[in-house]
Amino acid sequence: MAVDPSNLKDLIEFMAKSLVDFPDDVKVVEEVHEQTTMYKLYVNKQDLGKVIGKLGRTARSLRTILMAASTKLDRRSVLDIVE
Repeated sequence: MAVDPSNLKDLIEFMAKSLVDFPDDVKVVEEVHEQTTMYKLYVNKQDLGKVIGKLGRTARSLRTILMAASTKLDRRSVLDIVE
């Protein structure tokens, strides 16, 4: 699956689906505000630990990739992993 680098929502969804056991339950909601775009990531409760990772390392990595991609597009983005 090719991901359009300008579509950050698809990027987050692709990365999350690659990590989890229940990829059909992955949902990303995009909320555009004045200066920031917030992405809310919803996953199956059983997959929450996989997305957060040990000591939050996986979540931090997802946020770092999102920040790098959004900086390249001159945007400010925030990833929120919703329980």
